[in-house]
Amino acid sequence: MRSASPAGGLGPTATRQLPSPARFSLVAAAARARHSGGMNRPRILVTGFSVFPGAPVNPTERLVAALRADPSLLAAMPDLGQADIRVELLPVEYSAIPQLLETFGREFAPDIAVHFGLSAGATGFTLERLARNGTAAGRVDNSGALPAAACIVEGAGDHASTLPLETIHAALSARGLPAAWSDDAGGYLCNYVFYLSRSGAFPAFAPALSGFVHVPPLRETEPGNPNALPLADLVAGAALIVSECARAWRGRPSAAASV
Repeated sequence: MRSASPAGGLGPTATRQLPSPARFSLVAAAARARHSGGMNRPRILVTGFSVFPGAPVNPTERLVAALRADPSLLAAMPDLGQADIRVELLPVEYSAIPQLLETFGREFAPDIAVHFGLSAGATGFTLERLARNGTAAGRVDNSGALPAAACIVEGAGDHASTLPLETIHAALSARGLPAAWSDDAGGYLCNYVFYLSRSGAFPAFAPALSGFVHVPPLRETEPGNPNALPLADLVAGAALIVSECARAWRGRPSAAASV
């Protein structure tokens, strides 16, 4: 969603204060205890976006539909057979995102969050390395809201992705799927969700691994676009990314210590 626009903020005009570390840790720990499926069984949240102004077809909406219609597309992947996976379609509305993340944290408490979005200029699976605490005024969301150009969370800095980007890039390349790097997730809803997912601004929503991947348009809808991906490749690449994240989550030092 990077190239299609700019704009952001926590709701139309507000910013959000971070909760105290002690309170956040206690709430997150309680949520994890409620939803624990075993120390080696990660809870994985996968998201895409609906269509939005300037993008009448969003490949990540098609991705979400495909993964929901056939759960085996993820479950059959290495490292995902023993995982709890929730696939969600996010609205392109600033005011809706904070409440949704709070709900996901309260109901699911994900260990991993992998967010996908459209970038019309992407040349493949574009691995976003940095979520910026800033927005650019310019384009309305689907509700007509146009947030002021301001920081997303007051007093906070930028956040690096915690997904295993190097191994994801290598896995995609080995499969013959295009992969690219980016340090700019844009100023629209993609960076907004990426930043909030990494911010620690919501009780119980504290995935150990969280990040964002931009994808190009679909070959089925833009056959003349040399960078467009067939839906089958989009699904295969997304499943591979999620699988690599689960592998990295199981291999992290804290997981090894708790087994």
